[in-house]
Amino acid sequence: MLKLENISKVYSIGDTTVKALQEVNLEFRKSEFVSVLGQSGCGKTTLLNIIGGLDAYSDGDLYINGKSTKEYKDRDWDVYRNRRIGFVFQNYNLIPHQSVLQNVELALTLSGVSPAERKRRAKEALGKVGLSDQINKKPNQMSGGQMQRVAIARALVNDPEIILADEPTGALDSETSVQVMEILKEISKDRLIIMVTHNPELAEKYSSRIIKLLDGKVISDTDPYKEEKGEVKHKSEKKKAMSFATATGLSLNNLLTKKARTFLTSFAGSIGIIGIALILSVSQGVQAYIDSVQEDTLSTYPITLEAESADYGEILNTIMGEVSSSGAHENDAVYSNSTMFKFLNALSTMNKYENNLGAFKEYLEKDDSPFSPYISGVSYSYDFDINLYSKDSNDEIIKADIMELLTAVYGDSMKEMQSTSMSMMPMGSGINVFEEMLPSLSGEPISELLREQYDVVYGHWPESYNEIVLVVNENNEIADLSLYALGLKTREDMMEAMDAYLKGEEIKAETEKWSYEEITNREYRLVLPSDRFKYNEQTGEYQDLTETETGLSLVYEKGIVLKVSGIIRPSENATATMLKGSIGYTKLLTEKAIAASENNLMVKAQLQDETIDIFTGLPFKTNDYKEPSAEEKATLITEYFGGLAADEKANIYTDIMSTPSKEYVDGALSQAFSNMSRADIQAQIIEGIAASGEVDKSTAEEYFADMSDEDFMNFAESRYREMIEAKYRESVKAQLAPMSIEMLSKQFDAMIPTFDGEKKAELYDLYMPPTVSESTLKENLKKLGVVDLDSPSAINIYTKTFEDKDFITAEIDKYNDGTTEENEIRYTDYMGIMMSSITTIINAISYVLIAFVAISLVVSSIMIGIITYISVLERTKEIGILRAIGASKKDISRVFNAETLIVGLASGAIGIGMTLVFNVIINIILHAVTGIPTLNAVLPMAAAVILVVISMLLTFIAGLIPSKIAAKKNPVEALRTE
Repeated sequence: MLKLENISKVYSIGDTTVKALQEVNLEFRKSEFVSVLGQSGCGKTTLLNIIGGLDAYSDGDLYINGKSTKEYKDRDWDVYRNRRIGFVFQNYNLIPHQSVLQNVELALTLSGVSPAERKRRAKEALGKVGLSDQINKKPNQMSGGQMQRVAIARALVNDPEIILADEPTGALDSETSVQVMEILKEISKDRLIIMVTHNPELAEKYSSRIIKLLDGKVISDTDPYKEEKGEVKHKSEKKKAMSFATATGLSLNNLLTKKARTFLTSFAGSIGIIGIALILSVSQGVQAYIDSVQEDTLSTYPITLEAESADYGEILNTIMGEVSSSGAHENDAVYSNSTMFKFLNALSTMNKYENNLGAFKEYLEKDDSPFSPYISGVSYSYDFDINLYSKDSNDEIIKADIMELLTAVYGDSMKEMQSTSMSMMPMGSGINVFEEMLPSLSGEPISELLREQYDVVYGHWPESYNEIVLVVNENNEIADLSLYALGLKTREDMMEAMDAYLKGEEIKAETEKWSYEEITNREYRLVLPSDRFKYNEQTGEYQDLTETETGLSLVYEKGIVLKVSGIIRPSENATATMLKGSIGYTKLLTEKAIAASENNLMVKAQLQDETIDIFTGLPFKTNDYKEPSAEEKATLITEYFGGLAADEKANIYTDIMSTPSKEYVDGALSQAFSNMSRADIQAQIIEGIAASGEVDKSTAEEYFADMSDEDFMNFAESRYREMIEAKYRESVKAQLAPMSIEMLSKQFDAMIPTFDGEKKAELYDLYMPPTVSESTLKENLKKLGVVDLDSPSAINIYTKTFEDKDFITAEIDKYNDGTTEENEIRYTDYMGIMMSSITTIINAISYVLIAFVAISLVVSSIMIGIITYISVLERTKEIGILRAIGASKKDISRVFNAETLIVGLASGAIGIGMTLVFNVIINIILHAVTGIPTLNAVLPMAAAVILVVISMLLTFIAGLIPSKIAAKKNPVEALRTE
């Protein structure tokens, strides 16, 4: 059965060679109790390890069932130890984190026995050694004798042919030693037991054969044995690999014995996962927010095609290019950058285009239009003024136009400012309270996009042309300026507040409220542009009725009555909203007003004779019209003056004579300043300012105190010029006052011939009545509200996503390629210009985050590898035990790979759990910082699963080297590790 033939074992320790065994020849029977005696260091344990396949012999041969083991590979030795050998060690060598039952089951597990069968056999083995009631205890809860009996049960459970016992009673007291020897004696009846011991008394009492060793040689054998040839045949066996579940169980039990360290290791490993998960969460939240905001944002920035447009994109690119460019000069001084001048040059030379929107509208509305799949809404704008009026709480009729109020406060400069902003800003708009709402593509007056962006808090959406809705903010509020336009605040209230502001006084604002019923009971009037005018038979001109209180009342009563059908508020989920006004009306109202304007008598009169301006009775300028030359102006003004009545001549003569010449003003100014110091001049000016009531004296003094001499003299000169001119006018008018009209008329007739041609040309520009209208037919028709619905002034195309927007712009380019040059559509993609820089920023941020994540993952992986290696060092003895009971190198690797996977799973789970907790905190911060309630960091379930898998994969990779080191450990050396 077992034969050792000339077995020698030599150890090399540095330059020293130690002969542990020297040409040992032994054979053993199938069943006998053999004790091996000898002094320490004589080779007893080495002999046992070679028999057990834990150590390799240096020379000779070991025969197992008649087969030489010289050609044995690792897997053959693993099968041999697992199926044929059972080890009983002096120090028990039980795995501390396994229960008694699990320790005994382990050998069966390595044999591939089913769970139910191995549990049955383990309990049976424990019953044989008297431990049936101790199966759930851990080894550290047992006495030495009990632990040794567990070791014996483990050795027996796989029903091995050979039991190898290395000093099984060495750590036991005499009584317990006897109990253990009795058990071994009983076992030896049907199998071979080879026991190494220092106790000759026990050997004599229980052994059937005693072998003595000295210096690695057999010196005596009480019952030698020689196997007859052909007695035993070798049977080849295959060992099943340790299952992954078994490896996982071993590792899990080990990790649970070090809960704190396992948690800290897993937490440390989770840091990288937390980083990735948080980035994914925020990215997912931002992406979800972007997805939801795209449609809302694009509703604010549609693709706008205007009948008359300019290439503002070229100007923007000019600015951006100039700011980023650097001049070709040495960096030895400070140089000027002419960005502003180039911008003004670009503005002055800006190309302006006329788009044929009528043809494009027809193409856009075709049944097979290529734009259809990408459009979420289309609105058309027309050169039509929506004149809406309401009554305030004082029953005073006011126009729902904030500019009317601001002009009343700031004067015509406000109109000029608005006009300038409109011309300079391509996307600018006036301060409008009323706004047309986007219609549905299906023809409904309200689009689905608006219904998504707004909630109806009271009433319903408009269903007919005369229904409108009030738009409030998320707090059910309306701006105070809009309240005036809506008739909810009086002009006096607003003027009082603005006057207080201009005076620097504190404005006391009180919160007011109106019930939904009060709002919906209000009505507004739409006044057609043409209905504002009425023909005056006395003057022969059309008069604007809105300029008088009585006329305004007539116009108001004639207007189309509009009712508030509902109140809408931005939805909580809306990230951007389309409407900028406070009252929304539908395209039905626009179409109704345009149709009504076409039937107006004034409109028909203008269209009947398109050469005459009906407002002035003057002809429109034609292409043949030429501005008179200076000579022609002199002749025409002389003829005009000759035909004037005496009173008209007297008025013009007085006006001419009371205007001082520049020479007179310069001379008077020089004389006034000749004998005066700055202090004298300053004192006079301050007295004048204080007397006029502009500001008080102390304020004026403070103002001039810090002014330089040059600045002060410029101011003083301007002030004195005004005073000189005013005094001159007063003086001349006083001198001419006693003169009669006839005398003044004669003076006028005598004066005109004394003027030269240049002076008469100047008088022409001042006093000659117009001979042609300064307006055009197109401007008059616009003023009267005449609009062709097939020729809009602007087309706004709405999309849901930026991808759809790109498709639309591409289709416009295709349209341009397939049409004539005069029908080409030119536009500026403002969103594209803005998004180009945003994309660059986002990419830069993404690269930084990716780098951060990569570093954290590498660090985490290295750390897991180090921790796994530490675990290998801590479990070295367990490795030896597993190898002793038949675990292969692959099984050992599998154990530690399972441990890294468990740590990876724990790291991933902790990372995901921590991320979910952090997401709550992040969302609170995001909401507080951004004020966006719909911006939420959310970790997708799929991403969470993938991250856990990645965590396990990374820890598995990190543990490959440590697990390889564990597998290569020498089992004998591993068993000696404490």
